[in-house]
Amino acid sequence: MKPKHLLNLVSDRLHTLPLAVMYLTDGCNSRCVTCDIWRSPRRNMPMALVEQIAGSFAGLQTRWVLLSGGEAMQHPQWPEIARRFRDEGAFVMLLTNGLLLKKQADEAAASVDEVIVSLDGGTAETYHAIRGVDAFDLVLDGIRAVRTLGVPVATRTTLQRANYREMPQIIDAAKAAGVNRVSFLTVDVSNAFAFGPRNLPQMTGEVIPLLATMGPGAPPDHGPLATALTPEDVDAFERLLETVERDYAADFEMGLIAEEPAKLRRMVDYFRALHGQATFPTVRCNSPHISTVIGVDGTLQPCYFLPSYGKLTPDGTLPLGDAINLPEALALRRAYRAGERPECGRCVCPLYKGPRALMRM
Repeated sequence: MKPKHLLNLVSDRLHTLPLAVMYLTDGCNSRCVTCDIWRSPRRNMPMALVEQIAGSFAGLQTRWVLLSGGEAMQHPQWPEIARRFRDEGAFVMLLTNGLLLKKQADEAAASVDEVIVSLDGGTAETYHAIRGVDAFDLVLDGIRAVRTLGVPVATRTTLQRANYREMPQIIDAAKAAGVNRVSFLTVDVSNAFAFGPRNLPQMTGEVIPLLATMGPGAPPDHGPLATALTPEDVDAFERLLETVERDYAADFEMGLIAEEPAKLRRMVDYFRALHGQATFPTVRCNSPHISTVIGVDGTLQPCYFLPSYGKLTPDGTLPLGDAINLPEALALRRAYRAGERPECGRCVCPLYKGPRALMRM
């Protein structure tokens, strides 16, 4: 047990870092409509920075590491990095688009404890439209390959205008590939700190209904806002969730579908709130108090959706344990805890760990 983790919950200073999210590269071989990171020049995290971070894990009692990007598997040394973190006692998860999973299945089996695959369509056509590459079958083959080698696999689907109707097909495809868990979240259409330098409306002060300010009718035909559900879509989505809850009751019961039906129904309120027809669901999150996102160049964020507060350097002049408690970091934690960050009120991916969960980490 790690009682020191609990100290994180009673102040804005981090005494431990239970979870580290690592952007190994900002290169990506997908061309997603909701993310612009693939448009940027590709950079890989230098091994000197990796080593510095790994060397901090024992003192920070880091138990979980999520390898992300960009596409983490495009870092030429990603298996070595994963094994280095495992050597420090961390449970290593690989978040991937799955395009290289079949080719590198052996490396995944030898290097990580769990694979999380983005699966944003239930058909090849929809997957291609959203991800920008024709790789639906390739991704499913990759999942089967690592499952054959005994690696646990979860799928994560971002529900949006183009794919919400295929929710049943997505579940069926994932089950047929042998996954251990299927998960869903709503598309983010407003955050400027995640998913590359997107062209988004500036949001300050009170959270405002994004699409309601743009006048009646459907979302625009391009850009992140185009992925939001229309009011008519939201009604159809609500009916679909009732069908999914009935037809996949056994999968909910056994935990194959990660979210409980009540949590999935909160997505309806989120999409209605974008049109000013409801309030955004109440978010329960303490991610900035239990984790940190580390960018490819050492830039630090409290989570995916809040701004950066500092930067590590490969020479180790600013250790990770000191960096996560810079004045700017403390200020961001105070602000989100006080409800002063509007991004948090419309967050699509909150993370909350209470005392019991932290003691188990």
